[in-house]
Amino acid sequence: MTKRARAAQPRTNNPERTRRDILEVALREFATNGLSGARIDELAAQTRTSKRMIYYYFGSKEGLYLAVLEEAYRRIREDERTLDLQHLPPLDALAALVRFTFDYENANADFIRVVMVENIHHGRYIAASETIRQLNSTAINVLRDICERGIATGVVRGDVDPVDLHMSISALCFFNVSNRHTFGTIFGRDMAAPEELARRREVVTETILRWVAPDGWLSDRR
Repeated sequence: MTKRARAAQPRTNNPERTRRDILEVALREFATNGLSGARIDELAAQTRTSKRMIYYYFGSKEGLYLAVLEEAYRRIREDERTLDLQHLPPLDALAALVRFTFDYENANADFIRVVMVENIHHGRYIAASETIRQLNSTAINVLRDICERGIATGVVRGDVDPVDLHMSISALCFFNVSNRHTFGTIFGRDMAAPEELARRREVVTETILRWVAPDGWLSDRR
């Protein structure tokens, strides 16, 4: 086919794919450079689109940033749903969720970094998003179900709050990415090494299981 014939062919129009491509590149850009440092010109160049098209889809750089945050939370919550935790015994379900969270966050460091960027902005943009609140309410509902089933069978303390539990899981998994370079340098550990990740993954899982367990229950289980 000649160049002229190829040029005459209609260009495939796939708005949803274009939007996804922009979000993918924008996640890396915001995670690396923050909101103020990200450049729409650079995003346009990397996605082979135009500034006009980016503004058409997202309205502004801030609108794109919020869409990136929403997409980042949507992805982790969608992947969580594939775990089918409601059919596992409570502690097995909790262990599976902790390990999933640890693995996901280590495999998606840009997610952690863009959340850190939003914390620099004091949660200003997330506060404007009903979508993010709804997405994350599902995470609490999953933990609430695990806790209720665990309490009913005597393997979870009756005073475990699902939001506190979610916070503890998030904090322990988040740290391994957010503080990887500083902690690893100070204490001489390669926190991204496979053997170190595997060891830390089990430490985090056992920490959570011990925290939710009734007094003495976990030691008796072994």
